[in-house]
Amino acid sequence: MRVGELIRSDLYRYHGRIGVVPFLKSWLMNRGFNYTLWFRLANAGLPLLSSFAALWLRGKQNRYGIELLKGTEVGPGLYIGHGGPCIVHPSARIGNNVNLSQFVTIGSNHGKAAVIGDNVYIGPNCVLVEGITIGNNVTIGAGSVVTRSIPDNCTAAGNPARVLNQNNPGRYITQRWPLQEN
Repeated sequence: MRVGELIRSDLYRYHGRIGVVPFLKSWLMNRGFNYTLWFRLANAGLPLLSSFAALWLRGKQNRYGIELLKGTEVGPGLYIGHGGPCIVHPSARIGNNVNLSQFVTIGSNHGKAAVIGDNVYIGPNCVLVEGITIGNNVTIGAGSVVTRSIPDNCTAAGNPARVLNQNNPGRYITQRWPLQEN
């Protein structure tokens, strides 16, 4: 997917529409979108633009406390709630239409970090540890420590997190970016 399409998908998640006014409003007043914009530009693959954006991204990391490093695999429609802070290990893979709330940590000490599916809401203060897999349409409750994989269509919470139910999971993913097949 091209960088312009990724930026549009992220903007849509924040505003539910795409245009100059929502873009400027988000870029100037929303730390999560501002960081995501520079992240997308740093991963654009255009040598001069990507190098400049990577330097700017580094400054945003220090200012906002968001560590989503260049090269991390992130699908369209990323939403960083409340402007961070959050930390994502570079080996993590994040799917489409994912919400990362404040103080989320997706980490690893011994290898690969988590693989996160599509339409996933990760609540505030959650920690996802090591090479687990989070399925599609999953809600992870606030303060959870996820040490085991979570299947599709579930709500999980706790320390350690466990599946609580399968009633309307993923309901907190609003303004989903409609994925088009190429």
